[in-house]
Formats: sequence, C-alpha cells, structure tokens
Amino acid sequence: MILKQFYLECLSHASYLVADDNSKRAIIVDPRRDIGDYLDEAQRHDLRIEGVINTHFHADFVAGHHELVEATGAWIGLGEAANTDYPIRRLSPGEHISLGDVDIEILPTPGHTWESISLLLRETADGAPTAVLTGDSLFIGDVGRPDLANLGDGTNTDLARAMYATIHGTLLQLPDDVQVLPAHGAGSSCGKNMSTELVSTIGEQRRINPSVQPMSEAEFVELVTSGQPAIPGYFTTDAELNRRARTALNTWQPLSELTADQIRGRLIDARTVVIDTRTPEEFAENHLFRAVNVGLAGRFAETCGMVAGIEDDLVLVTAAGEEREAALRLSRIGYDNVVGFINTASDPSIPFPEELAGFVEHADRVQVGELAGLLEQAAVTVLDVRNPGEREAGFIEGSIHIPLPELATRHSSLPEDKLLVVHCRSGWRSSVAASLLRAHGHEGTVDLVGGYTAWEPTSAPAAACNAGR
Repeated sequence: MILKQFYLECLSHASYLVADDNSKRAIIVDPRRDIGDYLDEAQRHDLRIEGVINTHFHADFVAGHHELVEATGAWIGLGEAANTDYPIRRLSPGEHISLGDVDIEILPTPGHTWESISLLLRETADGAPTAVLTGDSLFIGDVGRPDLANLGDGTNTDLARAMYATIHGTLLQLPDDVQVLPAHGAGSSCGKNMSTELVSTIGEQRRINPSVQPMSEAEFVELVTSGQPAIPGYFTTDAELNRRARTALNTWQPLSELTADQIRGRLIDARTVVIDTRTPEEFAENHLFRAVNVGLAGRFAETCGMVAGIEDDLVLVTAAGEEREAALRLSRIGYDNVVGFINTASDPSIPFPEELAGFVEHADRVQVGELAGLLEQAAVTVLDVRNPGEREAGFIEGSIHIPLPELATRHSSLPEDKLLVVHCRSGWRSSVAASLLRAHGHEGTVDLVGGYTAWEPTSAPAAACNAGR
C-alpha cells in the first residue's frame, strides 16, 4: 500500500493518496482545488487515479473533486447521506473498495456532519486494519465540532449525540495500533484542541485525547458544543459549494496588474475590498485607504473569508511576485474574485506610486504601557477579538468581546465615544480587525502591539482573577 499525506499548513488541512503499488490504482481523499501535487505523486509512482472521496462536505475549503474529475476522469465518492448536484458514487456503511490487494472499508461516522464517513485501510482484504482516515470525526487531540455546516435534518445537538456514538461505538472499537490520519490539525476552526501532530494511533488517542475519555453522552454534548472557535462567515458558503456542480479551478488564468488610475477607482468602489498582504508593521507605516491588512504569512485565506464576501471584488497589495500565491490561497476557499493587484516598491518607506499619495494613510498602534495609562484615565474602549476558548484563560478587565470572524457583521454595535484599542493574542489578528474597522468607518481605532501575550505579564493578578470567568 502507498499512503501519502499532503499537509497544507495555512489551512491546517490534510489530504491523502491511497494506492496499490501492484495494480497501480489510486484514490485521492479530501483533496484541495490545486491538484498538482496529487498528479505529480501519481506520475512518480506510475499510478492511475480512479476515484476521489470526500469524507464529508468540507466547510473551511473548497474540495478539488471537480478538478480531479476533469484531469483524470475519476469517480467521486461520498457517504450515502450526501445530496449533491453532480453524479456521485454513494458509499454505503461496510462497503469495501478494492484497489487490488489494498482494501478500503467505509465506516459511517456522522457527528461533524450527517454524511461523514471514515476510511479503514488494509494492506489486503483479509488482513488487519492498518490506518483509518477519519476526516473531521476524530482529530489528534479532539473530535469534530457539530455546528459548522449542518446541511441535513436534525439539530446540532443531534449531531453531537451522533458523534458520541461514532467515537465510542465505531472508532474506539478499532485496534490500538491502527494509525489515525485526520483531515485537519492545529489551528483549524473545525475543533478547539487539535494537536500539532499529524499522525497518531487509536491507542494513543484513547489515552491522551480529552474528548474521547469515558463520559456520559450529556457530558460529551456539553464538551463539544461549548468553547468552540467562532465560525468564519464563508464556511456555510463553502459547504454549499462542495455539494454543488461548479467550474474547475484554472490555475493558469492571468492576474491583472492595476494602474494607479484603476486603483483609485477601486478604492472608492464599495464593492471592492483591498487586501494588503504585508506584515502589521509594514501596513501600519503606510497603506492604501480602506485597505484591510491580512498578512500572507498567517492564516491568510481563512482570515480573508472573515473580512470579505465571496461576492466582493478583491484587489491584492503584495510584494513583487507574491500576488499569484495570494490568489491561489484565496481560490482554495472558493474566492475566485481577484480583479487585480498592485505590488509594493522595494523601499518600505515609499511603497506606493506617487500618483496614489493622496490615498495613502498611516495607522497608529498602542504599546502595552500606553494602554495601561489609557485604562487608568478611562479614556479607551478595549475590544478583544480572540476566540471564546482563548478568552477563558484571561482577559483585560472591562473589554468588549467580539471574535474576529463575527466582527464584519457586529461592528456597528461598538461605541464611538472613545479611542478603540483592539487586541488579539499576539498582534496579527488585531491588525486585521483594526484595519477592517477603519475600512467600515471606525476611524478612531488602533491595535495593541504584541496583543494579550504582551499585556498578561504586566497584569498577572488581574489575569489570574479573570481566568475563571
């Protein structure tokens, strides 16, 4: 058996190639839209990709099943509860897919979604199982949350109960030495406690995963329905895209470099969102009017999906040569709406053409010591954009809490009578949030350099006091 994991750090996404080295037959599991790595791996081993299986309707990215069908003629497999606008092979519980000697057994594992399945792999049809591809059911250190994209009948609580049965009645019944290979790792919004490890075993998860320890169904439901990260707005859109027929990604489509006149027009167009991919420090020094700072070095695509809609026109501000990487990452979440780009100059002090001088702004940032003084004077409103689980560990007294994924729809409730200081954990998301707020008219907005990580050592008693709230 050939078993290859492809891990995409910026989306915390794992996909897989499973093949029989004798028959040269292969399938791809949970692929992303840019399929070059899968095709290259198949060519390297002289494999024929004959099928593509999605373990469920993914919400955090657009899967590459249509792209693989176009490139290889493969069939598309989904759990039997899936309803799609395109032809699929419905995979029934207990069904076996033979690739020659290599055998794949379909395990029904609902809970994250109703149609979720896992794939149990054996070297031979009558051999012991060696690995299980768990999709978003069992993660390393966690289980899939039940509230991301409920496209079926029943409530999220019903899904949580289904997940309890999946974990204890199906996956934990497998032998301890079976490898666990999930579809996501640490950083994904599909769970709250995922490990940075990419491979584990059933036995190891049985020992160390807090979400699969012996507990009642009611305790489990409470555990998986509380403290989860806020849901990015594009997740529902992507889940729907994954069940619909759509156009395959064209990675060769050229990007347009915009002139200064075109940029000026876009900056005053309400349908356009300008995404500046530089660091928070570079962005604060000078940036274009109404631009939102989403650094390419962070969770770029997922965060862009929090600050822009799939129907918006997107203009990218990038360093020279980085525009195509930024556009590709956006296409992975279905954002094929980049209308053009502008490259910044190599001199960071003068990054934009002189013709745009009237549209260039500076953003103030606040240091921890300054914030402490402002709080003493009651001269500031503090906005915490971290996720609920992060805030449980401590927060700045009196701060307002709106997680970043919810800010685009909730910003109108923010007070306007004081300076607004935004903070996250380290300072990356707060730059996103502050720039988003200024783009929406909240001009008196700055962000905290270093975030709560920098603030906490200066106020340890308050942090400890607030940790249980």
